[in-house]
Amino acid sequence: QVQLVESGGGLVQAGDSLRLSCAASGRTFSSFRMGWFRQAPGKEREFVAAISRGGGNTYYTDSVKGRFTISRDNAKNTVYLQMNSLKLEDTAVYYCAADQAGWRPMGQYDYWGQGTQVTVSS
Repeated sequence: QVQLVESGGGLVQAGDSLRLSCAASGRTFSSFRMGWFRQAPGKEREFVAAISRGGGNTYYTDSVKGRFTISRDNAKNTVYLQMNSLKLEDTAVYYCAADQAGWRPMGQYDYWGQGTQVTVSS
């Protein structure tokens, strides 16, 4: 099992940047594919980005390509989501997730954090 704790959310203005972090504890972090998801008010949770165990592969939903970057530091058991050029529609609770299956970026994730709120204002 792995425990995930997100941090770094907050209130920012449109166009600003924010970096989310997700610290993992428990099993070997490097054995997990990691993902970021988000859920806006009144909407279903949606996939944002994923990164493979070693960090060599990444995948993004179209709406964040070119603006968001997912990365990981296996020595620190942490995955990051750098968010640039934030838009109003990026407002959501952001969750990190982990799974030990192979490279299936939009596949099932077995472990989830509690989420961190990101609010983008005009």
